Amino acid sequence: MDTSDVDLSGQVAFVTGGGGGIGKAIALCLADMGADIALIEAIPERCEQMEAEVAARGRQVLAITGNVMEVEAVEKAVAATKERFGRLDVLVNNAGGVTRRGFLDLTEKNWRRHIDLNLISNLAATRAAVPIMIAGGRGGAIINVTSIEGSRAAPGYAVYAACKAGINNLTRTLALEFAEHGIRVNTIAPDYTRTPGTSGQFTGPVDPEAWYQPSPAQTESVRRRIPAGRAGFEEECGKVAVFLASPMASYVTGTIIPVDGGSWASSGWVRDSSEQWILPPEA
Repeated sequence: MDTSDVDLSGQVAFVTGGGGGIGKAIALCLADMGADIALIEAIPERCEQMEAEVAARGRQVLAITGNVMEVEAVEKAVAATKERFGRLDVLVNNAGGVTRRGFLDLTEKNWRRHIDLNLISNLAATRAAVPIMIAGGRGGAIINVTSIEGSRAAPGYAVYAACKAGINNLTRTLALEFAEHGIRVNTIAPDYTRTPGTSGQFTGPVDPEAWYQPSPAQTESVRRRIPAGRAGFEEECGKVAVFLASPMASYVTGTIIPVDGGSWASSGWVRDSSEQWILPPEA
């Protein structure tokens, strides 16, 4: 194995929600490995920021301001990517989001917003991108970003978790449907990761200096329930995405890879005050 196994030079990646958080980290990691980047992002300032950061890496970039909950906007962004670069090799379905609320407190409007943001945006981008990959004849990689909440019960996140579970199954199904075209489909499933959204910054360019700092109690709670003892970093998802997009993953498809510090493996086990792993209510 050599560095060519992670070389993405000449390839083009399209990232939904690519201006901040995990989407931004994935886009920049792909650019670091040589890929040109196209993205759709709702916040204009973050599009401008990504244009500068990708260009600083010596790669071409197309940053489109748009709402991923509008199917037509996603389709137009994918079409613009094809027009600009003439190809599409990697699709990253990253866009998503949630507000914690009990199921009976959700309205139909809330349901549809969750579904449009977390599931329909994925369907729209995939349907638009795959014909371009097939026509190119080079295969491709689809990388979905879900959550470990798609694989376990998630009180307060019922519709969000249902969408993520749906994408997990979609990943497996489309891995079979697209295999004959050399298109691999995989999913990254993070747990709690420090991003602008989880750190209270919902507008403007990404600025970690503006993020709220967790209290000692919050930090201790994360340390107790996540085996790695800390929150995730965005770049940790970006590095796994590079693997999945690269020739190193040429025989990997239909998988769901937790990038969660061991949360899925722990399945409810937490550290107690003596640093022993226990199952509540012993805690």
